[in-house]
Amino acid sequence: MVNCEDVLHFLDTYLNSAQIPDMSHNGLQVEGTPRVGKIVFGVSASLALFRQAKEAGADMVLVHHGLLWGQEQAVTGLFKERVAFLLKNDINLVAYHLPLDKHPVVGHNACLIRALGAQREQPFGVYHGQTIGFCGVLPEPQTLDQVAQTLEAYCQTKAVRLPFGTNRIESVGIVSGGAYSMLPQAIEKHLDLYITGVLDEPAQEWCREGHINCLALGHYNSEKPGVLALMELVAKRFDVQTEFIDVPNPL
Repeated sequence: MVNCEDVLHFLDTYLNSAQIPDMSHNGLQVEGTPRVGKIVFGVSASLALFRQAKEAGADMVLVHHGLLWGQEQAVTGLFKERVAFLLKNDINLVAYHLPLDKHPVVGHNACLIRALGAQREQPFGVYHGQTIGFCGVLPEPQTLDQVAQTLEAYCQTKAVRLPFGTNRIESVGIVSGGAYSMLPQAIEKHLDLYITGVLDEPAQEWCREGHINCLALGHYNSEKPGVLALMELVAKRFDVQTEFIDVPNPL
């Protein structure tokens, strides 16, 4: 077992969370037991995840999407049920949002672009003043289907395809999650392919008029990679058990 404070200090420092403005409250969100023997990792805070974490014997749940989003909230309804479950079972809840999106090693976007073997990586995608994604060049040109198949296997999902660009894809930009609105930045940069989590109605015509391809992997599935990478790091760093619990979400 380890001290909860030691795990938090390491993660806060490694992810540089104090220096990254974010609507999410990054770090400890709900305090539980001070000693931690098992940490469950998941994408999003939910009762389904918390219940499975309890069954697994977790002392801490670490997620990308937490419960606290930058404003006071009445402890009622579904929010009350979630918080009450954690407090009753003495489980710590820890969340890292933008720090895990943008991290150059364990971040979702860094993991996704490495999965494609991209070269000449550089930061890409400005969100509220923060550059949170990456772009790069594939080691050799690929078709949209080839890129999609690689990422579908990596994220264990089915991608939505918008094939409005070149059939010879070389340059790619990636911003995971709900980042469809950053598609114009990919068009401005003249990328061959933009990869994100989810799309909304304007995306199709942006792609058609901007002559760009787009893949959407799902918000949830595009943000598993960073959680899994962070779990691997923590397992190597601390004498704790770790487990990823998947609460499947096609959105």
